[in-house]
Amino acid sequence: MARFIIKGGNTIKGTFEPRGNKNAVLPMLAASLLTDKPLTLNNIPLIDDVKVMLELLSSLGVKVHLDNHSVTLNASEIKGTSLDELLCSKVRTSILLAGPLTARHGSATIFPPGGDVIGKRRLDTHFHGLKSLGVKITLNDSYKFEGKNLKGCDIILDEASVTATENIMMAAVLADGKTTIYNAACEPHVQDLALLLNSMGANITGIGTNRLHITGTEELNGSNYNVQPDFIEIGSFIAAAVATGGELKIPGIGDSLALKVMERTYSRLGINWSVKDDILFLPSQSYRSILSDVGTPTLKIEDGIWPAFPSDLMSVSIVLATQTKGTTLFFEKMFESRMYFVDHLMSMGANIIQCDPHRVVVIGPTKLQASTLTSPDIRAGMAMLIAACCAEGESIIKNAEVIDRGYESIENRLSNLGADIIREK
Repeated sequence: MARFIIKGGNTIKGTFEPRGNKNAVLPMLAASLLTDKPLTLNNIPLIDDVKVMLELLSSLGVKVHLDNHSVTLNASEIKGTSLDELLCSKVRTSILLAGPLTARHGSATIFPPGGDVIGKRRLDTHFHGLKSLGVKITLNDSYKFEGKNLKGCDIILDEASVTATENIMMAAVLADGKTTIYNAACEPHVQDLALLLNSMGANITGIGTNRLHITGTEELNGSNYNVQPDFIEIGSFIAAAVATGGELKIPGIGDSLALKVMERTYSRLGINWSVKDDILFLPSQSYRSILSDVGTPTLKIEDGIWPAFPSDLMSVSIVLATQTKGTTLFFEKMFESRMYFVDHLMSMGANIIQCDPHRVVVIGPTKLQASTLTSPDIRAGMAMLIAACCAEGESIIKNAEVIDRGYESIENRLSNLGADIIREK
């Protein structure tokens, strides 16, 4: 098991180039199953979750050609529709193969997916939506999907699930007739998937809203598509720079709306930046204080469905708050286990009160001390790396492979920005 060794006290600064959005690329890889024509995706992150998805596709007979940060997929000769159990257990998004496999090939067998243990992550919304399109689902040790000649219909999601929206949308593009998805997720990565599908010949309207209209087509074409930059990765590196007193230049930031949603909350933590010609400039801002809510000294930061503050940035924001003057209440609404990593920050000297599984109060600033930590999930792992960069002394972060699932070559990219970090196997 690999681990990171970090000597704190160095400033994170320089030019940072973001990779494509992890949460957009993974369903896009699944979308390759919807056509027998080549699909090329550019600006993909070379992370472990992507590698597992490519292995899953290869095991089905998809031809995969990886060239640096571009991949070309050809699903013209599928040799089976049953997925490998071990590979399914390694990645949450293995479930996203159900919709496209069934829509084009009539069946799919998928084993329970893996992924981060950050709380309950239901699959019922997937099953309900696919059943509505005419898919028969049998649930035992594996999940079996069967359905030919899918029919469009109105589907009301019981929750605005990102992956369920994506799964249903991919199945609906090959269904007969019109499908309307109500209460659809509208995160940037969902929008990016919809735009990719349209570039392949699908007919999807309402993109960016919670009501998607899909007119099915008999077949889709290939495409050559540039994946939008990962705004979660951008937010993570901004947090690393600000927490250590550094500055960043980030070219190719892509969708400005995603950054505005992030900026709305980050500004409450005293963080400001400027954007010009698709380049973000983050100046050094070592001495910061919170901008509290009117009538109270305590700032409240809470996540929610888009365009609320994304849950994936809660962990790094908590670390930011430990280095910011003032009191902040963090309310994690999406996942009941997201906050469990704060014990590690408290062991480093952070002044944090854990109220319950969903809420913590952070009082800053505090000097952090080096510690030995274990990464429980991707985003908590990144938060720990940032905390270690701030801390006095040498920290060890075990279970580095978890962080690798979401951040490409994280130790090299942080080192290039001034961090003292190495990987040990």
